This record gives sequence, C-alpha cells and structure tokens, in this order.
Amino acid sequence: MLSNFLPSFRRNAFIQTKRLYSELSANKLKVTKADTLKPLVANKDLIFGKTFTDHMVTAKWNEEKGWDAPELRPFENLSLPPSTVVFHYATECFEGMKAYKDKNGKIRLFRPDMNMARMNRSCERIALPKFDGKELIKLIGEYLKADERWIPTERGYSLYIRPTMIGTQEALGVNPPTDALLFVIGCPVGPYYKTGFNAVRLFATTEYVRAWPRGTGDAKIGGNYAPGLMPQRLAASKGYQQNLWLFGPDHQLTEVGAMNLFMLIKDEQGELELVTPPLDGSILPGVTRDSIIQLAKDWNEFKVSERSMTMPELRDLAKAGRLVEMFGAGTACVVSPIKEIGYMGEDIKIPLDPKDPNAQAGPYTKRFNDAIFEIQYGEVEHPWSVVVN
Repeated sequence: MLSNFLPSFRRNAFIQTKRLYSELSANKLKVTKADTLKPLVANKDLIFGKTFTDHMVTAKWNEEKGWDAPELRPFENLSLPPSTVVFHYATECFEGMKAYKDKNGKIRLFRPDMNMARMNRSCERIALPKFDGKELIKLIGEYLKADERWIPTERGYSLYIRPTMIGTQEALGVNPPTDALLFVIGCPVGPYYKTGFNAVRLFATTEYVRAWPRGTGDAKIGGNYAPGLMPQRLAASKGYQQNLWLFGPDHQLTEVGAMNLFMLIKDEQGELELVTPPLDGSILPGVTRDSIIQLAKDWNEFKVSERSMTMPELRDLAKAGRLVEMFGAGTACVVSPIKEIGYMGEDIKIPLDPKDPNAQAGPYTKRFNDAIFEIQYGEVEHPWSVVVN
C-alpha cells in the first residue's frame, strides 16, 4: 500500500486527509422548513421557469474536505463575492429533469440515472467535483416530498428540476476551483411553447455554430448557451421560432435550438429510416434523444441510424418527397414538430400529417411524444419511470 512507503509524519497526514474527505450522502441531510409557504400558481398561469417552490437543496464541496452535509432549506438568494470564479470563468453546469404526478398521486422521475451520469460528465469536463448520482437522486426525492404540493397533477404539466453546480472559490485565476456549490431548485411548468404542441419554423444559421468536435457540446454547461442567444434573437426577428444549428463547410445538421434533432426519411426503395446526428462530441447526449432511439428500436418498424446528414441533403430529400417528418426532442418540450426551415434564402416545407391538413405533427412525431408521456405519468409500467414516494 502507498502508506507503507511514506515517512511516519506524512503517513499520518495522508490517513488524516482520507478520514476528513467526505462523499455526498443523503443520510447526512439537514432539514430546515420554510416558516411561510408561497401561494400556488394555477396551471393556466404558469410561465416556464418563472415560479419556484418553497425549498431548495444545497451542498458545499471543498477539495480537501470533500462534501459537507447537504441541506434542505427555504428557497433563497445565494450570496457570493464578485470575485467568485463562476462569474469569471463559467465554471457552471446543470441538468434539466422533471417530476410527475400519476393518477394515484405518486411522484415519478423519468430516467434520473441518465441525468446524474451526464451531470457527472459535465462536472468532469470543466474541473468541478463529481458526486454519487444515487445519493443526489435520494436528495431530490426528499426535496420533492417537501414540495409535493407544487407538482401539478394535470397531464402535460410537471415540476421542472434544475440540479446545478458552480465553482465558488473566491479568486481570479484560471485554475480548477477549490470550492464548489451543488444546489437543486424546481419550478412548476406547463407546455414549453406558449402555442402548445404546434409545429415550429426553423432558421438554418450558416453564420454561427453551436459547438464543434472535441469542444464542450456534449456537456450541459452554461457556457454552451449564452453564445446562442444572439443568433436566436436574429432567427426570431426573421419570423422563426428556433435556430437549426449547422456545422462545417458542408452544413452538417447538428441540433435545433437547445434540442436534439430527428428526421424520418425514405430511402430510394421507399423504406423508412429514423436519422439523428451521431454523438461525435459536439452533440448533447439527451435523455429524450436516447429514449426515442430505444423506443424506435423496440418498435422495430423502421431502420434507426445515428449518422451525419447535411442541409443540402435534407433539402434534396424534401424536394424529392422523401422527407417524411422532422422534430426536435428534449426534456423541456419532449417532442417539438418542425414544419419549415429557412435555408439560404429558401423556405423548405416539412410534411406533417398528409391525412390531416390541420395537424400540427406527423403521426410518428405524435406517437413518440405520446409514448414518452405515458411512461412519464405512469400510465404504462416501464423501468424508465422511477417512483419517489
């Protein structure tokens, strides 16, 4: 063992350091309930990300001591010095997940293990501390029990959960943080788009890129999102709801807004194929993305491919009548149908439902959306739906 080869004074220090270092543990949770509870907001009045629950979870980390005891405490402002590293070097990552109420009043999470694994990868990518995902799921469970009254019961509504980690070292200097804060907050939400489950128009931007291979596109960090705000504003000024992010001189399809991208196409023999860009390091490995891929493989009705496709190829498929459906996918909206893409001065029409001129989604797009909803709300038994209470 390493300690056998250390001088006695160093060996004692080594053992003491190991003894002091603490892992994140839900068993150490300290609970302080809010004295006054906020009034609930009616579902019809909910605005995504605007109303927050009565409590939050926090846990501090130090590189020498490890994790402090986590706390369930009243929702309140954070107090940080202006020299805190997160403000200067974007040492911040987060997750997006939801809690649902089933018809029997049980609280459910959707594939939380995948959120924890991805958050740990994000933390590692920007030199923040990793943690035991199972323990954080337990902590989130305690938070949900404390703020259960905030979880909507109506289908299509849920409690959006935002686990976040930030570097909190008080210093200017580009180094891995010696201190960090993990916190969890939540807000009741309804449909992501005000228009509901309606098809959107995309602007295929050729001037800006979201991410690049071997960058941070596959991590869920705040630094990935701020550069997309101005291009999003430009797209909106042109009458489009979202950006379609392209990459490289051949305009490879990558993501749509902050969502993963799917295309259902026909090959030259008329066989269906579901295509999504591959996880090459620039694509976020979405939980909904993986769920759609697995559902499609379970259905075994068409080919499923994770492969590259360019915007000119997609345009040619649309003109040849071989582009069947197209949609974005993510936690916030689940599935977002696409009806049109603005590209190089041309608006490319995307089919919806040929049997229903008033439809806002193609049959497969709607089927994926419904299948995931049924699992999330416990309407069908499935291992992806985890009961909290």
